[in-house]
Amino acid sequence: MKVAIVYASTTGNTEALANAAKEAAGADAYFSTADSADSAQVLAADLIMLGSPAMGAEQLEDSAESFFSSIEGSLGGKNVVLFGSYDWGDGAFLEDWKGRVEGAGGTVKAVVKAQLTPDENALNEIKAAVSA
Repeated sequence: MKVAIVYASTTGNTEALANAAKEAAGADAYFSTADSADSAQVLAADLIMLGSPAMGAEQLEDSAESFFSSIEGSLGGKNVVLFGSYDWGDGAFLEDWKGRVEGAGGTVKAVVKAQLTPDENALNEIKAAVSA
């Protein structure tokens, strides 16, 4: 199974989740930050894993929003895992993001969130999501 992992991170928390996903997916996974991701490689994957921290009023980080917007219309029939970290609030931006993926015709296999630094449960969840 081909896995693509694309993320943005400002403090390293979302990056920790991305690295755990990469560890579970293996060396063949496509792995990139959102600001330099290749949309063709991502859309060719069997499982697309997208990560972002919450910014402002529970919004995607700018590069994650820009990348996601560029592939959003091509997510029909795709399997997607969403992940991210947040500080205050409750991580509602991930549920909003899930709605956008589903609205585009994608299937969200899992949503993994961590408040600040991912704990062992969040790291285990993201690893398990690779084979979801």
